[in-house]
Amino acid sequence: MDFKHARGVFEDYLNGYDREDEKIKLKIIHTYGVVKSAREIGHRMHLNEEDQQLAELIALLHDIGRFQQLRLYNSFSPDTMDHAAFGVQLLFEGENPMISRFIEDRSYDELIRVAIARHSDFRLEGIQDERTLFHAKMIRDADKLDNCRVKLVDSVEAMIGVPQEHAGEGKISPKVWESCLRKEAVSSPDRITSVDYWVSYAAQYYDLNFKETWQIMKEKNYISRIIKRLEYKDKDTREKMEILEQQMNAYMEKILC
Repeated sequence: MDFKHARGVFEDYLNGYDREDEKIKLKIIHTYGVVKSAREIGHRMHLNEEDQQLAELIALLHDIGRFQQLRLYNSFSPDTMDHAAFGVQLLFEGENPMISRFIEDRSYDELIRVAIARHSDFRLEGIQDERTLFHAKMIRDADKLDNCRVKLVDSVEAMIGVPQEHAGEGKISPKVWESCLRKEAVSSPDRITSVDYWVSYAAQYYDLNFKETWQIMKEKNYISRIIKRLEYKDKDTREKMEILEQQMNAYMEKILC
């Protein structure tokens, strides 16, 4: 397994897209951010070299379907395309599947396919093979870890469709708040207000799998920084966001202890 070779193939693939397009650029940055996150989590776990390389390869390819989604629809919306399913189709279907350009050894195909196909599922369920399950969890953690960076540096308006100064307005919808109190990620259909979306960006971290990921979350103080990025003008919303911050940080401390 040669990650350097795979990265070169990926770069050649990207040359078929407009690298100056802001959305393409953001997705490229995110891809390499997820690779970096997988590397950091894996190093903290002291993964063997084979699984470390495999985790980084999956991270490199996990969002390969996004680029065609942007070309066709100029949108990341799941209403336009299931980017994970399309990525799997792109990599594994046909007489000469694209995956063989990234890695010669085809014995990893099923593991890679499942990990990429399931990386954006609301819940990870039904994977019986232990190694496949590990890598499915790894890509989900690495993806969410880089999304912390995204939530702190990218445009709020680009993420939720309203300017940052208005994004914290309004109340948290009951179903969204119920998910938070249950210490669960928020289901997309339950989000109604702009602040619901921001709450869901924080609550997604209840779905992290590894202690090593939580260690990084704590070191970078990601939970508090994401929650505090917006100004919450409604008193009830402001109080609930304070509760959510305290609750999530306490949840993190419990895991780390």
